Amino acid sequence: MTAERRERARATQEQNTYRERSVQKQADYRNPSAPGREPYRERPVRDRDEYGERPAQERRGRRSGARAAREEKQRRQEEIRKGYVSLLIRIVLLAAAGWLFLTQVFLITQVSGNGMFPAMKDGDLVFAFRLQQEYAKNDVVVYEVDGQEYIGRIAARGTDVVTLDDSGTLLVNGTVQSGEILYPTYAEGELEYPYAVPEGYVFVLGDYRTQTTDSRTLGAVPMGDVKGKVITILRRRGL
Repeated sequence: MTAERRERARATQEQNTYRERSVQKQADYRNPSAPGREPYRERPVRDRDEYGERPAQERRGRRSGARAAREEKQRRQEEIRKGYVSLLIRIVLLAAAGWLFLTQVFLITQVSGNGMFPAMKDGDLVFAFRLQQEYAKNDVVVYEVDGQEYIGRIAARGTDVVTLDDSGTLLVNGTVQSGEILYPTYAEGELEYPYAVPEGYVFVLGDYRTQTTDSRTLGAVPMGDVKGKVITILRRRGL
């Protein structure tokens, strides 16, 4: 019986010790600033994996990273698309500007024949300015008669009187026109001389006077049919 009592006493003492420790732990939790006791500290999130908190945050982080990657990809695709659109707009604008310059401001045509020899030769490229307002004598112009383009030099303007004689001499308002023309100017076609150029017309001659078609056979040219003033020449042999 004595041994049995000792066992019961030891079991009772162990139970009491366990209860005291439990009460002490509860007291420490409820009063973390009690003297002599270390305050309670909440465990950091990274130590709470036993409750599933850390894996959830990792999943949220992965989702946020995937979303950021998709947004970055979309942003880059949008920038590329805007770049292509901007490039296309620039190409269209350049093409429109080129078309405007070549159809409304400048004229590019090729010399056909040697009517302006030696100043121009067959096959040369000619650049003319379309917006010329006033044309003077000796201006080289591109003009059109019956849908065909010609190039010639203005010999007389409206109200001027042109005279050609049998010697091949050209006179405008009674003054001999020689300049640098090497060839004689003989009368051709049906015009009668002296010939008064009508107002709003020009009388155009080629430089190779014996081998050209000009106002002597075509007649005076209306100013509206003058397409532009020649400003430069690109020699065929330079191409």
